[in-house]
Amino acid sequence: MSEVKKIATRASYGSALVELGKEHDDLVVLDADLAAATQTGMFKKEFPDRHIDCGIAECNMVGIGAGLATTGKVPFVSTFAMFAAGRAYEQLRNSVAYPHLNVKVGATHGGISVGEDGATHQCCEDFALMRAIPGMVVMSPADDIEAKAMVKAAYEYVGPVYMRFGRLAVPVINDRPDYKFEMGKGIVLREGKDLTIVANGLCVAASLEAAEKLAADGIDAKVINIHTIKPLDEDLIVAAAKETGKVVTVEEHSVIGGLGGAVCECLSEKAPVPVKRIGVNDVFGESGPAVALLEKYGLDAEGIYKQIKEFV
Repeated sequence: MSEVKKIATRASYGSALVELGKEHDDLVVLDADLAAATQTGMFKKEFPDRHIDCGIAECNMVGIGAGLATTGKVPFVSTFAMFAAGRAYEQLRNSVAYPHLNVKVGATHGGISVGEDGATHQCCEDFALMRAIPGMVVMSPADDIEAKAMVKAAYEYVGPVYMRFGRLAVPVINDRPDYKFEMGKGIVLREGKDLTIVANGLCVAASLEAAEKLAADGIDAKVINIHTIKPLDEDLIVAAAKETGKVVTVEEHSVIGGLGGAVCECLSEKAPVPVKRIGVNDVFGESGPAVALLEKYGLDAEGIYKQIKEFV
């Protein structure tokens, strides 16, 4: 595992679109005046005829994407998570998901690691909003390698997909020959017998680090990367809960309705065990450096370690 190489998954999104664009003429990219920030500018430079800047009109962008999907195109609509999941919620629900159109959403700048842009732009509710929409696949990659594999899988899947990418550069943790991405299937990154940590996004690397700290205290933690929140890998989560007896979820999202909510819904029905949800605790974020905010909200390795230590 590399601890030095760090890449923002929004950059991974941009480069993955370029690579896919070389292979598939039906792939088109739409953005809402944020090509530089979402990194779709890479695609625009390579394929200007297949990139549409819709201006600051996210709802309209989703509608255009829906229309393109009806013609056989595979549109990737791209903007900040706050605008994709929030501002364009109705269009995603009624114009994309209801007719089950083949539209992919590349939502960048999710979570409090957006940093200085502040609470208005730090969307910590997108998983909850998107997983409530019937038929919507919801995913959040842990690193560069996973993000690129996720974009490819989204293209190959027929139907609506929501993907959240981050602004902050995060460690590359999946740089190994046996890595395989499969939509809806979690990945065990570390075996353990005392509890299970279920994480996604940038919290995966932090959770692995927290697990090492716990190991020094004699607590053996299993770590699972659940990159797909919906459909959830219930079989893996239930098996881990039965094996370890305790579960902790970690996400850069509200503790309400996201990964933690999905895991609790699953376990309450199929394998009731004590669960601790680590995330944003029903509050808005604030402006500040991303790393400092993660530390303040307890989502860095030390914060995760302390919360789990208290739980167990």
